[in-house]
Amino acid sequence: MTNIDIQAKIDTSTELLGEARNFFETSNYDESERCTNEVISLLEPEAERDDVGEEHDKSSQKYAILEAVAHAYNRLNTISQSRSDYSLALQQAETALKFCERNGNLSRKAGLIVNIGNVYSNLSDYLRSLENYDKALAAFEELGDKAGTALVTGNIGNVYNSLSDYPRALEYMVKALATHEELGDKAGTARVTGNIGTVYNYLSDYARALEYYGKALAAYEELGDKEGAALVTGNIGIVYAGLSDSPRALEYMLKALAAHEELGNKADATIVTGNIGIVYYFLSDYARALEYMLKSLVEHEELGDKAGAARVTGNIGSLYGKKDFTRYDAVLAEEYLLKAIVMNEELGTKRALYDNHKAIAELYENEERWKEAHEYFKKYHEIKDEVQSEEAKKQAEKQDTDRKFAIERAQAASEKKILNNILPQEITARLIKGENPIADTFDNVSILFMDIVDFTTLSTTITAHQLVHLLNAIFKAADGVMNEFGLEKIKTIGDAYMAVAGAPTRHADHAYRAAQAALKLLEVMKNLVVIFPEEYGDKSWIETIPEIQVRIGVHCGPVAAGVVGENKFLYDLWGDAVNTASRMESHGEAGKIHVSEEFKNAVNEHSFTFVKRGEMDIKGKGIMTTYFLEKV
Repeated sequence: MTNIDIQAKIDTSTELLGEARNFFETSNYDESERCTNEVISLLEPEAERDDVGEEHDKSSQKYAILEAVAHAYNRLNTISQSRSDYSLALQQAETALKFCERNGNLSRKAGLIVNIGNVYSNLSDYLRSLENYDKALAAFEELGDKAGTALVTGNIGNVYNSLSDYPRALEYMVKALATHEELGDKAGTARVTGNIGTVYNYLSDYARALEYYGKALAAYEELGDKEGAALVTGNIGIVYAGLSDSPRALEYMLKALAAHEELGNKADATIVTGNIGIVYYFLSDYARALEYMLKSLVEHEELGDKAGAARVTGNIGSLYGKKDFTRYDAVLAEEYLLKAIVMNEELGTKRALYDNHKAIAELYENEERWKEAHEYFKKYHEIKDEVQSEEAKKQAEKQDTDRKFAIERAQAASEKKILNNILPQEITARLIKGENPIADTFDNVSILFMDIVDFTTLSTTITAHQLVHLLNAIFKAADGVMNEFGLEKIKTIGDAYMAVAGAPTRHADHAYRAAQAALKLLEVMKNLVVIFPEEYGDKSWIETIPEIQVRIGVHCGPVAAGVVGENKFLYDLWGDAVNTASRMESHGEAGKIHVSEEFKNAVNEHSFTFVKRGEMDIKGKGIMTTYFLEKV
C-alpha cells in the first residue's frame, strides 16, 4: 500500500472521529461507537508498519496513525463510561494509553490518565484513582495547561469527598473553582460549584449546600446542560430530605430520575432511585422504600459500583430493622448491616460506615442484645467524631471564608483598577483611606491643553458613532503620550484635552516633561491614522471632512488641586495658571505649540527651540510675550 493510500485512510479516520464526537454529544452512543470502530479497523493494522515514518515525528504518517487510534480507543472509553460499563472502559482507556505513549503526545496522555482515574473512582477504587489523578496533575502542570490542572484538582477533591475527608476535599475543590473562574470556564465552574455543595451537604450544612447547588443549577440551565442540571436537581432533593422536607425532596428526586432516564444515564438514575427509597423510608412508606432500594441495589451491583451497593445494602438493613415495618426481620437486618459494614470498611467510606454502626446498634438494642448494642454505639460515636469533628467543620468554614475573601479582594481590585482609570493612583489611595475632600497646593506645575481645530464644523458633517470613534482614537493616542512622559491626564471637555506635569506627583523637571510631551503629541497627531469599523459601511465620507489638526498650549505656574464632592469624583486644578494655559491653546495656531514666556524660561536650560511670536493681547491677561515651541 502506498503512502497516498495511507494518507487517505488517515483523512477518512479524521472525518469519522469528528462524526463520532458529534454522535456522542447527542447521546447517540451506538452510532458514535460504529464510527469509532471503523477508525480502529482502518488504522490499527497500519500502526505496526515501518515504512510510514517515525513514531515521535509529528509530521509523519506513523504519528498521525498512533494519534488517531489512541483517540479512537479513548472515545470508546468515554462511551463505555456513559453506559456505566466501567470494566470495559478501563480496558479501552489503557489500550488508548499504550498507543499514546508510543508517539509521546503528553497532552493526550494526561487526558487518558484522567479517564483511567475516573474509571477507578466509579469502581470505588479510590487509591488507584488518586494515583492516576496525581500523575495527570503532574503532566498538566508540566505542560502549563491550567484547564487540565483545574479538572484534575477538582476530581481529586471528589475522591477525598468520597473518603469523607471533607477539609481536604474543599481545599482541592476551592482551588479548582478559582482556576475555572479565572479561565472563564462556565461548565467547569458549574461542576465544581455543585461538588462543593455536596461536601457541605455531607457536613449537614444545608444552607450552604443549597446556596452552592442553586448557583450550579442556574449555571447548568444557562449552559443548556441537561445532565448537569439533573445531577444538581437530585442533590437538592437530598438536602431537603436532610431538612425533613420529604414532599419537596421527592419532588426534586422524581424530576431528576425522569431526566436521567430520558438521557440514558443509568448510573445516575440508579443513585436517585436509592435516594427516593430513603425518602419513602422517612415517610414510613416502608413497602415502597424497599421496592426502590432493592431495585437500586441490583442496578449498583450490575454496574460494579461498590460504594453505591454498600450504601444501599446498609439502607435495606436499616429498613428491615424497623419494628413498625410489617416485614420486620431482625436476622435479615443484621445480615444486610454486617455486610454493609464489611463493604464500607474495605472502601474506606467512613460516613456510610458510622451510619451502619448506628443502625446495627439500634437493632441490637431493640433485640435486647445490650452488650453488642453498646459495642456498636461506641464504634458509631468514634467514627462519627473522627469524620465530623469540630476541626473538620472549622476547616470547611475557613475554606468558604477564604474563598469569599478572595472574591471580595478580586472585586475590590477590579473596582480600584476602574477608579485608578478615573483618578490618579495616589489620589485613589487617599480616598480609600477616607480622606475627603482632598486639597493640595503646588508652587509650580506645567499645564498642557490641546483641542481640535474646526471641531464644531467637523461634528456637523459626521454621525455620532463616527464622531465618538474619532475622538476616542485621538484621546487614546494622547493618553499614550502623557503616560510616556509622566504627565497626568486631568480631563476632556468636548474636543479639549487637559494634562499636567508636576501634580499630583511633584516633579522638579515638570516643564521639561511637558515640553517633550507637547512635541511628541503634535507629531503623533500629525501622523494619526484612524481606522473606522467595517459596520460603518461606505467610507467615502472620510474624504469630505477636513484634515484633522490640533492646537496645543502650555503654561506653568502655581495651582490648587484636589477632589471635591461625593459623587462622580474628578481630580481637578484651579488657578490663574490653568486659565493662562487654556488661553495659550485658544490663541494658538493649527499644528503649533503655543507657550508662555514663563514656560520658555522654565525650560531654557534645555535644548529646545522657541520661536518668538511677539507681544499679543491675551483675553483676561492683557499683553503677553509668547512663543512657539518647535523641534530642534
